Amino acid sequence: MAPGDESSTLSMLRSRAPAAARRRSAEPFPPLYRAIRGGCGPLLRGLFDLRVDGVEHLPESGPFILAANHHNYLDGVVLGVAVPRPIAFLVMPRVYQATPLHPPLHRRIGSIPVNLERPDPGAIKRVLRALDAGRVVGIFPEGPFSQEGRLVPGQPGAALIALRAGVPIVPAAIEGTYEALRARRFYVPRRRPLSVRFGAPLVFDRPRHRPIGRAEREEITRRIMSEIAGLLGPASEPAAAAGRAGAS
Repeated sequence: MAPGDESSTLSMLRSRAPAAARRRSAEPFPPLYRAIRGGCGPLLRGLFDLRVDGVEHLPESGPFILAANHHNYLDGVVLGVAVPRPIAFLVMPRVYQATPLHPPLHRRIGSIPVNLERPDPGAIKRVLRALDAGRVVGIFPEGPFSQEGRLVPGQPGAALIALRAGVPIVPAAIEGTYEALRARRFYVPRRRPLSVRFGAPLVFDRPRHRPIGRAEREEITRRIMSEIAGLLGPASEPAAAAGRAGAS
């Protein structure tokens, strides 16, 4: 796909999930997810001055993918508090299995283990089933944590899932989590204002069963990362440019 043809593949539209998915009732929060969300919400708002913008861009029903930048574990907590629906987060294997306690924790909050850096057909099928059930899937396209506090090139897994599922992607920009945990011992964050900003959904206008080529995956990955960079503001533009160069 030529760079100038992106308008024929992507369009900035309001969410329009399949009618069948919209008719499904919203799934309840898993008990542990609800407990963590209920405990962390007041802390983030009271101690970290959590600011949430663009909630109106989040579809109230039906499946969609939430794609955000990633610095550390606080990102998932911030999104879990900010989004009024339960999120099935895609979790890299090394994070999912970080300690013996992590796998049961992630299973109880509904996380999905997946490797976005290489083909993972079984995990892709699990993600597609979650979306087909009308759920919200959370993806950090950068893959592992960003070690430098800036946006890095995205992995193509998020684009592949979005194209196969035919659901909207809502970009999200999280700020403050890197500074809150930088050089902190025992993963206890320092007090630092946190924020998350949601952008308008991206909808991919293409036949769902058409073969997905590498150029198309890379172009859509660049578009996703560009939208996140735009939500982060001017300071992220150099990193966004590096991401476009690295993906081409």
